Amino acid sequence: MKIKKIIDLTHTISNSMPVHKYDEPPKIEKIRNLEKDKYNDYRLISGMHVGTHIDGPEHLTNSNILISQIPIDKFIGRGFLIDARNKKIDKSLLRDLSDEENLIVLILTGFDKKFGTQKYFDEHPVVEADFAQELVNRKIKMIGIDFFSPDKYPFEVHKIFFENNILIIENLTNLDKLVEVKNFEIIALPIKIDADSALARVVAIVY
Repeated sequence: MKIKKIIDLTHTISNSMPVHKYDEPPKIEKIRNLEKDKYNDYRLISGMHVGTHIDGPEHLTNSNILISQIPIDKFIGRGFLIDARNKKIDKSLLRDLSDEENLIVLILTGFDKKFGTQKYFDEHPVVEADFAQELVNRKIKMIGIDFFSPDKYPFEVHKIFFENNILIIENLTNLDKLVEVKNFEIIALPIKIDADSALARVVAIVY
């Protein structure tokens, strides 16, 4: 199929990126200069849960699977958008979900517009357990959200997904650009790192 356009769903990593109070902001610094050192180079110091990233199972379970060990095809798949703007994220929103397995399901709430405010971290939407369990039943690959976390302590929804081999993409943006798009693929590639989770570049390929 011919590609119509590519939509970037990723927040930019920067020194001014807003982060949760339990996270440290990323630090990007230029450590080599072309005029002085004959080349430019930058160093990034960052946790794995800032900006757009993928949560792996070791994040909140006893799994010993690192993000680097997950097969690459897990991060690529046919996308399906659920428009949950001003709605409770429960099982009722899944009535029109395709029966196709291995989908990457994205939840549009519009909450990415609050990125950079304290409300983004303190008042974000949550995914109901029945919604999560139905996605497990449908055997999806990944879920992606345009807000900080699918749940709050004790993180029941995280665990439902992780215990069923479903990864979580957090802090997406621009999902509103996929409204009315019928056919798209998601490529959500984390950096290949021996860690529980990883920063990621996420794009939608529209056909």
